[in-house]
Amino acid sequence: MEPKVRAQIEAAIETHKKMVAEFKANSIETISDMADTIISSLEQGGCVYICGNGGSAADAQHIAGEFVGRFLRERKGLPAIALSTDTSVITSIANDYSYDMIFARQVEALVKEGDILWAISTSGNSANVLSAVELASHKGAKIIGFTGCDGSKLEKLSDVCFCAAAESSFHSQQIHQIAYHIICDLVESHYVK
Repeated sequence: MEPKVRAQIEAAIETHKKMVAEFKANSIETISDMADTIISSLEQGGCVYICGNGGSAADAQHIAGEFVGRFLRERKGLPAIALSTDTSVITSIANDYSYDMIFARQVEALVKEGDILWAISTSGNSANVLSAVELASHKGAKIIGFTGCDGSKLEKLSDVCFCAAAESSFHSQQIHQIAYHIICDLVESHYVK
């Protein structure tokens, strides 16, 4: 192995380790609050809607799968929908309105008071995510934000926000994955007595 390749791999691992340490030091209460917010909504008949672009869209689908299917234990299915999965809906909205409306229009149609909108944007400033957040908040839904940029618009609009600050989106997404798996575990634990 070339020394340059080894150094590149080691640097990536060190960045990840540093971010995990920051997550442990600063965000445990935030993650617990997020799980409690979701449990409260589900207990009142709410649904968790998740949105994001690119890798965050894949994370939205992953989270929905963990809730509707299962994470680690047998329990009832929990209502969750990734707003990035229905290509007919997304493309019709993008074509007839604009791409900035692909999530907000679904929020308009589906989200009700007491639901959760889990918004993921590593920049914290994705226009289509922010439009959905603003509308969901107006409709009385709770907003859970996942971002990778301190002081972002998403952070300011969220009821509770987890920020895995990093220069590269993929570093934020790695920490987001740890955080949302912990949240899935905490929520699931509530339903497994």
